[in-house]
Amino acid sequence: MIDRLEKEVDMLERHLEVLRMVIESEPIGIVKMSNETGYPHHKVRYSLRVLEEENLIEPSSQGAITTERTEEFVEELDEKVDEIIDKLESMKIETED
Repeated sequence: MIDRLEKEVDMLERHLEVLRMVIESEPIGIVKMSNETGYPHHKVRYSLRVLEEENLIEPSSQGAITTERTEEFVEELDEKVDEIIDKLESMKIETED
């Protein structure tokens, strides 16, 4: 049950790392991202596809670039992560020692 959540969190972490690289180094290509992160090309490509579907990046002839929506997403990200952390904290089952 928790394994699936862990995998989702790992994938989200990768997507956000790819997004961070696009923000910091746009335009940037798959090969450079793969070399710098150590993720295989197919995983970087998948993350780029997900980010493009969310309208956070778009392709260009030079590589991935940010969109108008990227800044708004980044501004809201920390708050959303904090809300999820709070929700997960409330799910803990405390045991007495």
